Amino acid sequence: MNKREFGDCFNEECALIGVWNHQEAANLAYLGLYSQQHRGQEGAGIVSYNDDNCKLYIHKGIGLVSEVFDDFDFQRLPGRNAIGHVRYSTAGDCRLAEVQPFQAEISNGRMALAQNGNLINNAELRSGLIKEGAIFTSTSDTESILHLIARKAQKNPPVKAVIEALPSIKGAYSLLILFNDRLIAARDPNGLRPLVLGEINGSYVLASETCAFDLIGATFVRDIEPGEIVEISGSKDIASHFPFGKSKGTPCIFEYVYFSRPDSTWNGKNVYQARKKMGHELAKESPIEADIVVPVPDSGVAAAIGFSEESGIPFEMGLIRNHYVGRTFIEPQQSIRDFGVKIKHNANKQILNGKRVVVVDDSIVRGTTTKKLIKMFRAAGAKEIHVRITAPPTKGSCFYGIDTPTQEQLIAHQMSVEEIKEYIDADSLAYLSIDGLYRAVNSEKGSMCDACFTKNYPIGVPSSCTVE
Repeated sequence: MNKREFGDCFNEECALIGVWNHQEAANLAYLGLYSQQHRGQEGAGIVSYNDDNCKLYIHKGIGLVSEVFDDFDFQRLPGRNAIGHVRYSTAGDCRLAEVQPFQAEISNGRMALAQNGNLINNAELRSGLIKEGAIFTSTSDTESILHLIARKAQKNPPVKAVIEALPSIKGAYSLLILFNDRLIAARDPNGLRPLVLGEINGSYVLASETCAFDLIGATFVRDIEPGEIVEISGSKDIASHFPFGKSKGTPCIFEYVYFSRPDSTWNGKNVYQARKKMGHELAKESPIEADIVVPVPDSGVAAAIGFSEESGIPFEMGLIRNHYVGRTFIEPQQSIRDFGVKIKHNANKQILNGKRVVVVDDSIVRGTTTKKLIKMFRAAGAKEIHVRITAPPTKGSCFYGIDTPTQEQLIAHQMSVEEIKEYIDADSLAYLSIDGLYRAVNSEKGSMCDACFTKNYPIGVPSSCTVE
């Protein structure tokens, strides 16, 4: 089941994996993508480079990593170097032509490119490139980046071509670029999207999240810094470039709230611990008398544990998630009330009956799913339902690589907290404050991108969009 069919959630971004100078490069890339599947479920792809014949090899498809590479012979992706990508489309259509990595022949060889992020000036870039004769085969903004680098590569070596191309790009991006004899990684000057460097048996790996390193047995080395371009060549030669200058950037705070896997480290902090701390802060800010604390799994679990620890209210799994829901399902012709919610979650009546319940979740987007969950809790016999959200109200859309509803579709943009409480039929509703969120992630207020809560967009918004 594709999460878009529920229409009331944030959707993941994309994930990258890169492997340099390893005899099983493509296989490790596959495993790295597998561990980052939560960041994108629409498509997956891997490109490898074989030094023996100086050729790129590619395999990609629509679907989950396990589906795209089902019974796949990895000898079809030879070579010691590879990059991979899993996709959730924040810009562009969902078809094979959109699945990354993209590859192309350029003036000084072949290159493959994969991106996590979103360009806010892509419409202008694409229009200008088409006027200059560029031919596009996809609707993805990643293809615009490929064209820009290819043009700069006519007169420059690879890393110089990347350095000269990136100033034309405005937005959030983490890039992996596989050239004939080198791998280049780049992160936008604001560092909005994650990218980390690791090492395994003398070989380098790059990924969107550190959980990928855990699966393949790699050791975390460091984050790629905001605005940094890393060039890896030879057996293990690595060079760092800062064409935009060094800065702390404004990394995405919502990675802590929802996107990153709990066992990953983001911006130097363990995500699980940050979410538990959100629960602690929320219990301090908005205490309530209740019998049990129940998370909305999976992203609400760590925060609910923290809320339980701080409040002394017992933690219970009163809502059970079906982890085996696929990307598609056949909906029964005879209507089943709230089918879309029930196929994913089910209330545990023996736990909820007669109880005053604190329900902990990471966000309320449109409110429709939360409303249905509360109805499910009441049907299971819950006496009171107190909703606690581990982040501030989501009032702004994301233009930086996260698929969110439009501002007008966000319930917190349209209603006050009291009005949302009435709409979802909760006995009480409270959100974590922006100050509490920053305390939980141990960062200075305003040091991260929090535009989805504050509408303070660090690099602006697309020219076609307005923010009230």
